[in-house]
Amino acid sequence: MKLFSAALTLFALFFTFSAKAQTQKDSLLVVEIDTTTTKKISFEKGKEYILGGISVVGLKKFSEETVRIFTGLKNGQAIKLPGDKLTSAIKKLYESKQFSNVDVYLEKLDKKTVYLQFDVQELPQLNTVKIKGVKKGKAKELIKDAELKQGAMVTDNLIVTTKNYFTKIFTDKGFLKTKVSLDVKKDSSDVNTVHMAVFIDKGKKIKIKDIVFSGNNALSSSKLRKAMKNTKQKLLGRFWKGSKYIEEDFQEDLESILDKYSRLGYRDARILSDKVTWNDDNTINIHLELEEGRQYRFAEILFIGNKEYTDEQLQLYLKIVKGDVYNGAVLKERVKGDGSPTSQDISTLYQDNGFLFSSVNAVETRVKNDSITVEIRIREDEKARIRKVSVSGNDKTNDHVLFRELRVKPGDLFSRTAIIRSIREIGQLGFFDTNVTPDVVPDYQNKTADIEFSVTEKGGSQIELQGGYGGGSFIGTLGLSFNNFSIRNILNKEAYKPLPMGDGQTLSLRLQTSRTYSTYSFSFTEPWLGGKKPKSLSFSVYSSNQYQLNPRTYDVDRSRSLGIIGASIGLGQRLKWPDDYFQLSQSIAYQSFKLNDYGFRVGNAILSNGTLNNLSYNATISRNSAGPSLIFPTYGSEFSFGIKATFPYSLVNNKDFTEPSDLTDSEKNSFFAEKYKWLEYYKLTFKGKWYTSFTDKLVLMTNAELGYLGFYNAELGLSPFERYFVGGDGIAQFQLDGRETVGLRGYENNRLSSIDGGSIYNKFQLELRYSITDAPSASIYTLGFLEAGNSYDNFEGYNPFELKRSAGIGVRIFMPAFGLLGIDFAHGFDPLPGQTVKSGWQTHFIIGRQF
Repeated sequence: MKLFSAALTLFALFFTFSAKAQTQKDSLLVVEIDTTTTKKISFEKGKEYILGGISVVGLKKFSEETVRIFTGLKNGQAIKLPGDKLTSAIKKLYESKQFSNVDVYLEKLDKKTVYLQFDVQELPQLNTVKIKGVKKGKAKELIKDAELKQGAMVTDNLIVTTKNYFTKIFTDKGFLKTKVSLDVKKDSSDVNTVHMAVFIDKGKKIKIKDIVFSGNNALSSSKLRKAMKNTKQKLLGRFWKGSKYIEEDFQEDLESILDKYSRLGYRDARILSDKVTWNDDNTINIHLELEEGRQYRFAEILFIGNKEYTDEQLQLYLKIVKGDVYNGAVLKERVKGDGSPTSQDISTLYQDNGFLFSSVNAVETRVKNDSITVEIRIREDEKARIRKVSVSGNDKTNDHVLFRELRVKPGDLFSRTAIIRSIREIGQLGFFDTNVTPDVVPDYQNKTADIEFSVTEKGGSQIELQGGYGGGSFIGTLGLSFNNFSIRNILNKEAYKPLPMGDGQTLSLRLQTSRTYSTYSFSFTEPWLGGKKPKSLSFSVYSSNQYQLNPRTYDVDRSRSLGIIGASIGLGQRLKWPDDYFQLSQSIAYQSFKLNDYGFRVGNAILSNGTLNNLSYNATISRNSAGPSLIFPTYGSEFSFGIKATFPYSLVNNKDFTEPSDLTDSEKNSFFAEKYKWLEYYKLTFKGKWYTSFTDKLVLMTNAELGYLGFYNAELGLSPFERYFVGGDGIAQFQLDGRETVGLRGYENNRLSSIDGGSIYNKFQLELRYSITDAPSASIYTLGFLEAGNSYDNFEGYNPFELKRSAGIGVRIFMPAFGLLGIDFAHGFDPLPGQTVKSGWQTHFIIGRQF
């Protein structure tokens, strides 16, 4: 207890609560009652008082009521002096980031009622920011990125972090001598506001001249430099990677060097020192001093605790034997996995066979000279079964659509691979975002696990707007695709939101038109016929009218037409052998072609009138293990081999198809109309895609395709339909004459094939893709590609090495409502058939193209 003289003012301070003295240990307070006398008022530490009121001093912009609200204190509430509520009030004022200092004084004590005074110092607010030393546009960008908004509270921390932020931006770009200074001045035109001026002197860009190693014998300096993925020295011609020094990247590269040594058995390797020296030409050198240590090898590898699997079975996964160079990283990957969905390791082996609670660890037990003995210690525990499987997040899609795709069922043994496969199958539906999250809840006591798959639904319907330019005209498509349709609710009025959805069926309506043709089509697919087995049923009908085009003038005569009507029905079956990634699809299709004074080339003749028929059988066996996303697969492959064939009518009808030499034009037309009344042919097609992931965002897609159109009877020759048209963006013109449009960017649409189309084609492709975002609202990725391919009229002219080559870059955006959109810039390195000048740069727009 302390006494103060009567000369103190009415609000003299006897005891202070503040953030700087929250550990105050005084147990007595004395308060000045008036200016002439003082009274000592004692209080008990920790005793509750009633808060009678709060006054605030030091305010410039804020009102007292605002501060009272910030504190969270209310008149009439119980409060201890000192106590948690008062400490919390001070903390709240600081956390509001509006005040630089807060002190609390006991202003008055009236029996059990206390009155407090908060003395605050407001932080100044930012009014304007000006940046000098960079261009105006860059200055605006920096201000936005640093979040220097008008009204922001200017703290010492803000000044320091802003300075460091601007400095790092430029040093990360190679301007290592960047200097940043900040000047804050009071704004005389407003209360408690300031102006901020930032001065940036970035200097010249500093490049790395040399990266010098010492102490390295086992690995050459060039190999060590290759191990440094981010930090590179100057090299003439290397434009894809700069020679900048970025501290974070450099530290990552130091770890990469040690990892390189570790994988070669030098597990004791270390970096003794790293330093940067400056050169007179404004470049730097990096000096790294290494100590490699000795190279180790594996001695004995012992399996401890394994009962379910023999040592020999586990060794098939470990693939490391005595005498191999010691590689800690590979040892860890073979024991714990490499993080990929397809990892083949001992831990995955156990977890795929019910051992959810197992543990597998590699332990070094002995190091002698250059040999290391390793024990693989296994605790198997009991097998666990799945108790419950649930799904969440599927607001539109019915549960049974998801459950029938899951590879985990209640009562099954726990399997990590089955969970990963379930994620892939959900992604392949196309109704959900690819970030499917399985939540595994283990119950160790009962040796069970519950699994919940959380999904994020995206649009199941698409408006297809497709456009392109080919054949001298613009090609436009309008289509409606309902990819999660429910036909069983088509008569249920309550299910229209706006259409009956949720059963995973596909219904499509399509209209495609250009100056030269128009097409209408309807199709429906049920992926699980009967709902119990993965057997699909598909059905489609279509109608098309194609009009005569003058290939020289591009004039269209709509009185001369080719009308096509057709229908198809197909069945698909998921196979169990060789594995359940295989699918067998079969279909029967019929088409009727009606020519009305439409000049159609058949060999050396023109067929103008008549009705042709095409009854065909199509069988395709395919294997698709790509996943997890339809849009941006990161692993797996897609293969398909298909055959499409008609009945060999000419081999059984005993008709002579040798063309008489004395036929008139009218007789020729009748002859060819009869000759091709029933089309006959067979087609063989192979397509293969491989997806190789470098990171979760960087993927290489490799593609190879081959198609062949053959005939049964040499006298009849090739069918005038079912040809291959190669070149351009690959947008199918949907002319329904059986043609296959094969994209080869860098060339005009269909221009790599003859006017009648080719009978053989091949295509090879490398496409490096980088995912920018995979958000449900829009998935975006960029790509760079190399392509080569060609079209051939017959087998005699087929040369698999005579290819048209191209390269380019592009971008793809997938939006659920519109499908896949994109643009490609491609350079064709070879001339079009019949020309001598290379194709050069071409721009291809991809609108609504499916994947």
